[in-house]
Amino acid sequence: MVNSISELEFSNDKGTEELSQVALLQLSDDAAIRDKSSARVPEKTGHPDPVYVMAANIFQGIRKEKSPEKVLIKYGKEPLRASAQSEDENFRRLSYELAFSALKYQDILETILIDSYIFPSTTIPDHLSSLIIVMLYDFQDRKFQTRVLPDNEESISEVQEVENLLNSFKTKLAAALARCRIKHDALSIYHILPETIRKQELRASTLPLYAWINTCKISPEEVYSNLRKKGYNKVKSVLHIDDKVFAVDQHCYDVLIFPSHLKKDLINIDLFKDYKLIFQDKSRSLAVHSVKALLNMDDDILIVNTGSWYTVAHMSVLTRNNTSKIFVCGVQSQAKNPDLKNLFTKMGCKNIEILRETFVNIESKDHRLQKVKVILLLPRCSGVGVSNPVEFILNEYEDTDLLKDLSQGGTSEDKLRVLAQQQYEQLTHAMKFTKVQAVVYCTCSVYPEENEVVVKKALEFQDHGVKVQPYRLSPPVLPLCSLKEIHLSTDKFFRMEPSEINNSCFLSILTRERDPSEAVSVKDVLARAAAKGLLEGIELGKSSKREKKKKKSKTSLPKAPGNDNYGIQMKIAEFLTRESKASTNQSETLTTKAPLPQKSVTQVGSNTQVRKPSKPAANPLTPTLVKNSCPSRPWERQTQFRRPRPEGKMVALKPVEIVLPTVMFPFSGPQGVRSQMPAPHFFCRWIGPKTSAPSCLPTPSISIRGEKLKENSPSSLLRHPRPWL
Repeated sequence: MVNSISELEFSNDKGTEELSQVALLQLSDDAAIRDKSSARVPEKTGHPDPVYVMAANIFQGIRKEKSPEKVLIKYGKEPLRASAQSEDENFRRLSYELAFSALKYQDILETILIDSYIFPSTTIPDHLSSLIIVMLYDFQDRKFQTRVLPDNEESISEVQEVENLLNSFKTKLAAALARCRIKHDALSIYHILPETIRKQELRASTLPLYAWINTCKISPEEVYSNLRKKGYNKVKSVLHIDDKVFAVDQHCYDVLIFPSHLKKDLINIDLFKDYKLIFQDKSRSLAVHSVKALLNMDDDILIVNTGSWYTVAHMSVLTRNNTSKIFVCGVQSQAKNPDLKNLFTKMGCKNIEILRETFVNIESKDHRLQKVKVILLLPRCSGVGVSNPVEFILNEYEDTDLLKDLSQGGTSEDKLRVLAQQQYEQLTHAMKFTKVQAVVYCTCSVYPEENEVVVKKALEFQDHGVKVQPYRLSPPVLPLCSLKEIHLSTDKFFRMEPSEINNSCFLSILTRERDPSEAVSVKDVLARAAAKGLLEGIELGKSSKREKKKKKSKTSLPKAPGNDNYGIQMKIAEFLTRESKASTNQSETLTTKAPLPQKSVTQVGSNTQVRKPSKPAANPLTPTLVKNSCPSRPWERQTQFRRPRPEGKMVALKPVEIVLPTVMFPFSGPQGVRSQMPAPHFFCRWIGPKTSAPSCLPTPSISIRGEKLKENSPSSLLRHPRPWL
């Protein structure tokens, strides 16, 4: 018996010594544990009283419920009185980390309390049970040493009562912990955790910090300069570097990466205090950049289920040079509006509008959303791909239930089924907005049930009865991904698996299919080039009188680059309509058709050819009679003839209308005519005079044409005191 007690005391002392390494063990693998066991660890002095109270309230809401026959410790339902300091960001972070650690070790800590006879021998109120759990974890993490705090720290009676209880049972608690470790044959209680949780904590120890640059307030170059002045050096990778360094993310040009140990230093510099740099997970930056790549200048955006308002602000910053408006749905509490507006004002965001309705309750024909062309859907997911859930919750304002799932290494099948159904309903509702051209779907999950399965199911069962083109999967956006990454993405999904440098990210881009009528004909290709402004100054067809009235005040301007296929299709249809009308009126109107510029022909492709006249005029000096009509554009009021280029290059000609007066001029000889007739290079279709033309009109002589061509002046045909009608 004495030997057993001696062995127990020896193991107790050894276990107590090993407990001091719990924090390091959680951040290391087995090999690193042996190396660090002999290293000196800074002594932990404990947390202020408000941290324990806040952690106990968090733990009370996320603790694991057990069946009545397995209940060892009863927990009350009343939360403890929170301190005013609980609103402090540092206090919140410490409280969440302590509550999450207690949650992971809940079964072990309850066993220790029963084995040490604290329960049921003591009469502790049930509402203090959560406080006992979180303070016990911190107590063993400090090697069961007494907490040392400054004299001016706030004191809370409940915390003092629990602390005195744990100090009085210190020896029994250490012995119970040692027996638990021996029972599981574990070097420390860290090794009692499931392997999935240990891997998650190992990734969390190396996960760097991501921060995006608020270009509304500062440029990237100014940020780099500011950081260098504070001793930070720019490197290519921050992994395994302990110095003050930063790097630029490979996917998002405005995202910087810092080593995780610099968090306390960074939050105190002006760049973060003045909202010039904002901490946020990389997955959210990938999502907003994907939306930006799909936008035109005047397209609106709808963001669904945004966790952090920093995501909305980042989207606003990226579109600050556009006329886009960002709608955010789901903010039902009007009390949050002043705080949000104040936040957006500090960050320089002006194009944000908050909708109080939930997304599924918003009609697709809502008048406010008629210019929305892209929907960013960030559905609530299991989040099992997040390595550091505490940071993710604090930054994204996610539900604390995420801690409960991650403390058990995954999500239950029932909950996963419920989440997948919600995601499917939101995605299919987004696809009902007929004016929307693209949907970006993003999660932090690694489960296919929340990612590929949801997207493919929504595409399979989309409503084909709507008079719009259906959705299809689009590959990852080229500005964000390298060509190698796009080629590797055979199924057109973008994935980042959880690793030591990033959390998980699943990204899917759905876009409307193109109208099949766009593709095949050369006329369609030319019309699309004209709609994009590539053929500016060349009239492809004559408009009808009704179209002229509608577009009297409009001129042909180049279209802003973008993905607005619908607008291009409308212009193509309009052009084809004009072409068909023009062909039916050829018997009444004689026009000269100008060839395309050589540059435009090259852009269209090898299938586009310019026809030469199959039957040239027998007499090259035969005049052409052009019917007089009022020009519909200002630049058509002047006519210009150009000499053929000696190198034989094709010359762009605009449609012209020439009115020849009914007068005769002296014959000047054929030399001018021969020097001005570029028959081999004009490629124009010459149309002879109508047979029904009045015989009283004399045929213009050769000398008339020769003299007119020699003048080569745009205004030479308009010098007459009055026109001939």
